[in-house]
Amino acid sequence: MPDHICIRVDGVEHRVGAGTSVAAALWNAGVRAFRVSPSGAPRAPACGMGTCFECRVTIDGRPDTLSCQTPCREGMEVRTAHEA
Repeated sequence: MPDHICIRVDGVEHRVGAGTSVAAALWNAGVRAFRVSPSGAPRAPACGMGTCFECRVTIDGRPDTLSCQTPCREGMEVRTAHEA
């Protein structure tokens, strides 16, 4: 297994440690709002264990994927609510 892999976050390539969760990779990339609430408020992970559902992002075209429970894979495409 390689030490690092590359993923794309909102169209920008990032190099992350192999085995890193998507939530941790996003946070390390400076993403502080993963999605927005129905009222437009920015939301980010609260629990880190998949019970709060605040970490939902679109991964490889699948919406509402829990980023805290998903390990990064080489070539993964992640979209947040703040995609440029």
